[in-house]
Amino acid sequence: MGFNEISFRVRYGETDQMGVVYYGNYAQYLEMGRVEWLRSLGLSYKWMEEHGVMLPVISLKIDYKIPALYDDLITVRTQLKKTPSVRIEFDYVISNEKDEVLAEANTVLVFMDSYKKKPIKCPEYILEKLP
Repeated sequence: MGFNEISFRVRYGETDQMGVVYYGNYAQYLEMGRVEWLRSLGLSYKWMEEHGVMLPVISLKIDYKIPALYDDLITVRTQLKKTPSVRIEFDYVISNEKDEVLAEANTVLVFMDSYKKKPIKCPEYILEKLP
């Protein structure tokens, strides 16, 4: 299924005293990957929320391989795992500029009607844009 890649440098504030990225920051890196994956379809989380659709994370799994370090150029590859229904699932690979895998991850999110606070099916405007 469709994938997207983004690259950025690890900032000092994301690391501990040893210059290693704090493990909790990886969840934010995954979010950055999802946001840019959606943007690559011509959509945005902001637009979806303005139109009554939210995407809360209901599952997060990260396998850490080797640490990311301060000033590393890292790449987050975000790939849609399967055609979404009520849920949308992504696989991720985070690597450094040496192409070493730093972490592999998976998230599952659910489409929610932000007014009724109930799960809904994936909007057609997303399904129409999938490869």
